[in-house]
Amino acid sequence: MTKEQIRKHIIFHGRVQGVGFRYYAVNKARALGASGWVKNLYDGTVEMEIQGTELQIEELILFLQNQRFIDIEHVDSKRIPIKDDSDFRERW
Repeated sequence: MTKEQIRKHIIFHGRVQGVGFRYYAVNKARALGASGWVKNLYDGTVEMEIQGTELQIEELILFLQNQRFIDIEHVDSKRIPIKDDSDFRERW
């Protein structure tokens, strides 16, 4: 694994709303030193842009998958250009 900064746009499908997903994502991403944002979409999915190392991003996703009420059934992920970000936050 490299320390190179990357940014990914991710859509999480499954039981991902009303289960603390955004709360856990914000706190864990900040603890990992990643930046970006997370928000609920009207179709029941959760959208995220996250910037950090590949390892930080994988660690966040694994952490979310292991939360008691969250059930991630499918993840759509693609690499996108890096942005000038310094924090991870919730978007509305």
